[in-house]
Amino acid sequence: MTGVVGPAGAEGESTSTSANSAATGAASEAATGAVSGAVAGAAPEAVAGAAPEVVDGPGTAPPRDETRLARVRLTRIVEPGWEVAGQWLREFGAVETVRRIEAGGAEPQLPGVRSDRWAGLVARAADAPPAERDIDRAATAGARFVCPGDAEWPGQLDDLGDGRPIGLWVRGGPNLRMWALRSVAVVGARACTDYGVRMGASLGAGLAERGWVVVSGGAYGVDAAAHRGALGATGATVAVLACGIDRIYPRGHTQLIDRVAEQGLVIGELPPGDHPTPSRFILRNRVIAALTRGTVVVEAAYRSGALVTARWAQRLGRHAMGVPGPVTSSVSAGVHELLRKEAVLVTDAAEVVELVGEMGELAPERRGPVLPRDLLPPAAARVLAALPARGTCGVAQVGRGAGTGEDETIARLYELRSLGFVERHGEGWQLTRQARESVFPGRELP
Repeated sequence: MTGVVGPAGAEGESTSTSANSAATGAASEAATGAVSGAVAGAAPEAVAGAAPEVVDGPGTAPPRDETRLARVRLTRIVEPGWEVAGQWLREFGAVETVRRIEAGGAEPQLPGVRSDRWAGLVARAADAPPAERDIDRAATAGARFVCPGDAEWPGQLDDLGDGRPIGLWVRGGPNLRMWALRSVAVVGARACTDYGVRMGASLGAGLAERGWVVVSGGAYGVDAAAHRGALGATGATVAVLACGIDRIYPRGHTQLIDRVAEQGLVIGELPPGDHPTPSRFILRNRVIAALTRGTVVVEAAYRSGALVTARWAQRLGRHAMGVPGPVTSSVSAGVHELLRKEAVLVTDAAEVVELVGEMGELAPERRGPVLPRDLLPPAAARVLAALPARGTCGVAQVGRGAGTGEDETIARLYELRSLGFVERHGEGWQLTRQARESVFPGRELP
C-alpha cells in the first residue's frame, strides 16, 4: 500500500521563506531537466519513509504511514486553507488531531474553535469513509497523496503558513516539487474574449517552449487556453482543481484534463469525489499563487477570481503580472486596476521570463523599424528634411531651410542623389518617390 499512498523523502524541508528561496536557486537547473524528462514520460520512484513524526512545523520529518493516513482523513474533515486546523497540525501533529476529533466529547476539544464548529467537525469525521478507501479510490484514478515531509512536497507551499494544504492529491507521473521550482501561473476570465484566448494560448506556448511549467485552474476561458498552448508546444502544464482528483470540473473539459494528466500533472486538495463550491475555487487560487514564481492575469473583471490569485502572489512575495486589453473592455478592467498598483505589465512570454527567470534571461529590446533616412549623417539629414514633399526647390532655398551654406548644400544634395533620396530637375531638386515614402510615412502622395 505504501507505493500507492505516495512518495516519502529522506529529508524534511524547512518551512521558512529563506530556505525555500535557497532551494529554488540551487535546484533551478535540475528543475529544467526534470520538466523535459517528465514530459517524455519519466516518473519519479516512490520511496517509503519510516522516520518518526515530529510536529508539522519547520524541519518536518518524513511522515509515517500512520501520519499520512491521518492527513488523508483530515482532508475529509476540514475545509482547505483553514488556519486553525494548520495550527493544530503544527502543535499536536496529524495523528493526535484526528484522534481528538474522532473522540468527540470523550476528549477536550482542540483550542481556537467554537463548540458548534467543533460539533460539526466531529459529525464530519463520523461520516467520513476510512482513509484507506480514499487512497484506493485515488489509486484507481492514477493518483497519489503527497504531504509535508515527502520528497515530492513543494516547499513553496510552506509560505502559506498555517494555511498550507494538509496534503495534495497528485495525478500524473512527473515530480511535483521539481516542476514547481520553475513554474508560472497563467489565469484569467472564464467568459473571455477571442483576444484573451489568443493571449492565454500564446503565453502558455511561449513559456513551455522556454522550459517553464504553465500552472492554471483548468477552467473555461483563459485557463483552458493556457493549458492548450503548453500542450500544443509539447510542454509542461499543471491543472490545480477545486474538486476531487477523480472528478472533472467543468465536465466539458474531461478530455483536456485527461490530456494534462498524461502530459503533465493534475493536483488538488480535496479528497476523491468531493465537489467544487465557490469558496473552494477562491481557496484553490492560493495554491496556484504559492506553487509558482509569478502569476500572469489575462482579462479579468473587477470581481474576477483571477485577481485573487494575483493578490495572493503579491502577499507571498511572488511576481504579479497583467496583460493589458482595450480600455473599453469590461473583462480587462480588473487587470488595468491591478496594473495601476503593484503589478507589472507584460505582453508576451519573453517579458514574463525576464521577470521571473534567472539573471540574464532578458526579453529582446523592442523598437520600431529602422528607416533608410535614420542612417544618414546629421548634415545630410538636415538637407533632406528641408526639401518639400512635392515639387522642386532651389539650392538657396534648401540651404536656408537646412541652415547650411551653398557649397555644403550642393555637396549634401549630390550625396543624397547618389543614395537615391533626391533627383535634379533643371536648377531645382526634389525628393524621389521612395524618399517621400520614407520622409513622410503615412501620407498619400501623387
